[in-house]
Amino acid sequence: MENLNLLSIVGKGGWLILPIVLCSLVAVVVIIERFLTLHRAKTNTASLIMKLRGALSSGDVEKALRICQETQGPIATVLSVGLERHQEKRERIREALENAGNAEVFHLEKYTGVLATVAGVAPLIGFLGTVTGMIRAFMDIQALGGNVNADVLAGGIWEAMVTTAAGLAVGIPALIFYNYFIGRVQRFVFEIETGSEELLDLLSGKARDET
Repeated sequence: MENLNLLSIVGKGGWLILPIVLCSLVAVVVIIERFLTLHRAKTNTASLIMKLRGALSSGDVEKALRICQETQGPIATVLSVGLERHQEKRERIREALENAGNAEVFHLEKYTGVLATVAGVAPLIGFLGTVTGMIRAFMDIQALGGNVNADVLAGGIWEAMVTTAAGLAVGIPALIFYNYFIGRVQRFVFEIETGSEELLDLLSGKARDET
């Protein structure tokens, strides 16, 4: 009996195993890249707002701006845009914050669509392999006039089962990581929105104090 290992089993999946392997490589690259990007984007929002509140309560906008510029992450980047326009009207500041927030969210969501595509396409390729494998098996039956045994059908069945399993093995983790990253992005969106509103209130209070 042939000694099968993982590589030899994957090899029985036929040519459709190649695009599934390509999908897996793309998914791994995107997952690593998104992990690193979202990790760098992490910010202690509560601490940042507290520092800004302390600086703005004393009217030191320049200090507040320096705090944002020295803090990494999209939240600090967005708030720095609002601070740079602190002399403008509240609605103009809000508009600038929204535009900056949309730009940062775009970067946070970058490549997640690729991961969603992999999650959808890989299982479909696997199911296509199931169909082609069964077609191959029935063609073998027809070619031999129905005089077949398990060995004759094994090639087509191998192709059908291996491609299905490989497609699901790639698609399921890709979908899990896609939902995880979308959840992280939504958390960033929430923090950007609440931080922006807090900054607007702080700047409005400062404006009232100056009048």
